[in-house]
Amino acid sequence: MKADLRGGAAHEVAMAGPSKPSDRASIRRTNLGLVLRLLRDSGPRSRARIASDTGLPRPTITGLISELVELGLVREGASERDGSVGRPSQAVEIDGRTICGVGVEINVDYLAVVALDLRGEVAFQRRIAVDVRTAGPESVLDSAAALVREAEAAVQAAGARVVGAALAAPGNVDITAGRVTFASNIGWRDVAALDALRDRLGRSAPPLRLENDAKLGAIAEYLVASAADIHDLIYVTGETGVGGGIISGGQLMRGARGFAGEIGHMPLAPGGHPCACGRFGCWETMVGLGALLRHASDPDDPVHDPSLDVESRLADLRRRADDGDPRTLQALALIADDLALGVALLVDVLNPRAVVLGGYFAVFADYLLPSVREGVARRVMAPECGGCEVLPSTLGFTAPARGGAYLALDAVYQDPSGTA
Repeated sequence: MKADLRGGAAHEVAMAGPSKPSDRASIRRTNLGLVLRLLRDSGPRSRARIASDTGLPRPTITGLISELVELGLVREGASERDGSVGRPSQAVEIDGRTICGVGVEINVDYLAVVALDLRGEVAFQRRIAVDVRTAGPESVLDSAAALVREAEAAVQAAGARVVGAALAAPGNVDITAGRVTFASNIGWRDVAALDALRDRLGRSAPPLRLENDAKLGAIAEYLVASAADIHDLIYVTGETGVGGGIISGGQLMRGARGFAGEIGHMPLAPGGHPCACGRFGCWETMVGLGALLRHASDPDDPVHDPSLDVESRLADLRRRADDGDPRTLQALALIADDLALGVALLVDVLNPRAVVLGGYFAVFADYLLPSVREGVARRVMAPECGGCEVLPSTLGFTAPARGGAYLALDAVYQDPSGTA
């Protein structure tokens, strides 16, 4: 499955800033990145169009393209006519099939890994069922390191190489220190996740980064949605924990200290069910996966078993809904109503162009969306929901790991010469 990267200004949502040219070599690195990002964000084009779009002289573009071809990052594509007359020119497009980024997600009941090449093509992906809270950080990070090694081996067997990896973790994370400071749903507090992962991977470890899972999911969803000219969106994870990633004007919203997006802990039902954070009635206790399972099944039902793959459990519930099981349908109706309540508040406060529902919300989109859209339209103050659409994710449970892979690849777009 390929994400459409054209139109998606990933450099605007990734953490790295632009290079600051101070000498001829750094100016060249900056210009290489400029051309590569243009091809990613705007699609294939001729050298003449690249010169026009960047404002760089045609001879400079010719040299930059030659270097990017030599690095294996771009290639000659289909012919393109620059004007109404004259011979067609050869278009240049992103290649990068030998360059991969890896994203690893730690969730409540699974670990997932995705390796993407520079074109957004999946080179490797895998998910394993893990009861993360019970297993504890040491065992979980052992498994995460094993998944990174497995992805690297698969990428190398295909003749490519990994240039970086990013870890997606729930809860509050310190991206500078590489620590998961507090993740209530998995019981982690002040875990030095990146140092631990580096220790396990050894000296051959690729460059590693850490980010909140919902923020990385938002980056992945934005790279798809931006192709439809959507540059303001909220991504809602739809897993056991309900987190949010907010894109505003094409940029990831972090907040003063990086904690923006903890939407699952909005207290929408004071005195309601206890939340892993220690409070009662948080939104995720109303619409998280635990709420669906609680409404739809008894505690001894296999769909509650965290040792089973989450998508297989959801497929079981989906079959029950399709068969008209009254309890499952009633559970989905309750979730839809509570989901609309929280989404409407987010729309009132942030006025996004879209709210993208991920995780299990996307699995049951045809059951949830009609009621959610109606409930949001009824509650939002602005006419026509302020121009907001409620959309299902097209990436499902893979979004955070994909976002991690895109983040790992960001270093290539900032300094393409570093891949040599």
